[in-house]
Amino acid sequence: MIEEHDSQLSHQHGESHAGHGYLGNKDEYQRRLKRIEGQARGLQRMVDEEKYCIDILTQVSAMTKALEAFALAMLDEHLSHCVVRAAQAGGEEAESKIREASAAIARLVRS
Repeated sequence: MIEEHDSQLSHQHGESHAGHGYLGNKDEYQRRLKRIEGQARGLQRMVDEEKYCIDILTQVSAMTKALEAFALAMLDEHLSHCVVRAAQAGGEEAESKIREASAAIARLVRS
């Protein structure tokens, strides 16, 4: 479902996958996401096994930090590749990418 949403966003923004700046680090990002996925499964297991609340919250905190680090890395990739490319092109594309980045930063700050 998320991949479908991302694909729709890419089409809305006229982007092709070949232009995404993060592709050079795709394996690293996949590794991070697999670790986060494992943390989520671990949390489910902890609840199933009725572990102590504080232990579960400690793991939630670790997973939250991992997601935040991933989000910041993606934001950095977006700024250093997509926004820079758009700024070089100028015009409406540049303004659109800057608005997009500002909105993403606002979402991260609110979360």
